[in-house]
Amino acid sequence: SGSAVIDGLTKDAGEDIEPFNSDWMRKYRGHTKLVVKPGSTEEGGNTGLVGGSVPVFDEIVINLSRMNNIRSFDEVSGVLVADAGVILEVADNYLAEKSHMFPLDLGAKGSCQIGGNVATNAGGLRLLRYGSMHGNILGIEAVLPDGTIVDDLSKLRKNNTGYDIKQLFIGGEGTIGIITAISILCPQRSPAMNVAYFGLESFEKVQQAFREAKNQLSEILSAFELMDGRTQKLLHKANGKKLPLEGDHPFYCLIETSGSNTEHDSAKLEAFLEHVMGEEIVSDGVLAQDQTQMLNLWSCREGIPEVLGHWGGVYKYDLSIPISELYSLVEEMRERLTSAGLVGDSDKYPVVDVVGYGHMGDSNLHLNIPTRRFDKEVEKAIEPFVYEWVAKRNGSISAEHGLGIAKKAFIGYSRSDTMIRLMKQIKNLYDPNGIMNPYKYI
Repeated sequence: SGSAVIDGLTKDAGEDIEPFNSDWMRKYRGHTKLVVKPGSTEEGGNTGLVGGSVPVFDEIVINLSRMNNIRSFDEVSGVLVADAGVILEVADNYLAEKSHMFPLDLGAKGSCQIGGNVATNAGGLRLLRYGSMHGNILGIEAVLPDGTIVDDLSKLRKNNTGYDIKQLFIGGEGTIGIITAISILCPQRSPAMNVAYFGLESFEKVQQAFREAKNQLSEILSAFELMDGRTQKLLHKANGKKLPLEGDHPFYCLIETSGSNTEHDSAKLEAFLEHVMGEEIVSDGVLAQDQTQMLNLWSCREGIPEVLGHWGGVYKYDLSIPISELYSLVEEMRERLTSAGLVGDSDKYPVVDVVGYGHMGDSNLHLNIPTRRFDKEVEKAIEPFVYEWVAKRNGSISAEHGLGIAKKAFIGYSRSDTMIRLMKQIKNLYDPNGIMNPYKYI
C-alpha cells in the first residue's frame, strides 16, 4: 500500500505524494497512491479553487509539470505554441522579451500551468480587454481516454470547417481528455502602462466611475477591479500592508490602462481622475508614478485571495451577476450570517467577515467568507441560499473558476436539464468508462 510520485511511467518514486491529495485551500482531500508525471504527449499546478484537480478517492493523478517546453512563437502573427505544463508567468516573461504578452493574467501566475488555465477556462485580470480563452485559443493537442492523440495545434484565426471541437476541452476541466499543448493568440505588449487606485463612498458611485472609465478611457482601458473596504482592512490586519490612501472608504477600485503612447495615456488618465473627483464620484485617488508603485497598487487586489486564508479557511463563490446588483449579495449574505450569530471578532465566532471583490469590467463577483474553522452551521446558512439568489437573477454560479467537486451538485442553478443532458452525452461519447477526472461535475 505504498505511495509513489513517478517521473514518466518507469522511474522510481520521488517526492512526497501529500501535496497532490489536497487543494490550495486545504478544503478537499483525496487518497491517491500514484502520481505520474509524463515527459511527452505519448506518455502521458493544482492552484484551482473548486477542487477540480484533487482526487476524490484513489484515482491516479497525472501531473504535467515536466511537459514545460515552449515549442514556437511567431512574432508576426503573435501565435505561441507551448506545452500544457508551462507556468503562466514563464510564458508571459518569454513573450515580454518579444514585445508580446499572454492574454491571461492571474494572481496565481507564478505557479499555475497554462494547460490548467485552458481546462478551467480561467478568466483573470485581463479579460475585460483581451477576452476569454474561448476566443484566444487557436488549437489544442490532447489525449483522449482511449489513448487517441488529438493533434489540432492550428495557428489559424479563421477555420470554418465543421465543429469547433477544441472548445469542448476549453473549460471541460479534464473530463473528456487531457490537454497536452496549446496554440494561443498573444497580443502585443503595450509599452505604456498606468495604474490608478481610488476610494469611493457607495456602490452606486462605483458604477458611475465604471461608466465614466468606459467612456473616457475606452481604447486604453485594460482592467477595472473592485474591492470592498473590508478586503483592504483585512489585507492590512493580516500582513501589515500599508494601504495607498489615507482614511477608510467603503469601496476601492483599481484601473489599469495600456496603450502605445505614455504621454497620451497619462494625460487621459489624469483627466479622467480630475473629472470623477470633481464630480464627487471618487473621494480620493492615487496614480502610480513608476513600475514599483504599479506593482504595489496591484498587490492591493492580487493579494486578497491569499490573505483571506490567514484565519483558517475560506468559503469562496465566483459568480456572474447583473452589474447593478453585483454587491447586493455581499450585503445580504453579511446580514444573514450576522443575524444568525456566526460573525464576530473573537474565536467564539466561526466567521471572520463577509467580503466582496472582483472584476467589475466582467460583472464577476468573488464573494468570500473567511472563517476560523469550517462549520456546518455556516455552510447551511450559505448554501443553497447563495445559488438560489444568483439563479433568480439569471446569473452564473461559476464565472471563471469552474465547477470541480465544490459546485458539482449545484450545476442545475445555472444550466437547464436539456443542457446538462447534452453535456452528459458528450462526456459518455468521449469517456464511456468514466475514467477522466471522475466524480466531478459530469
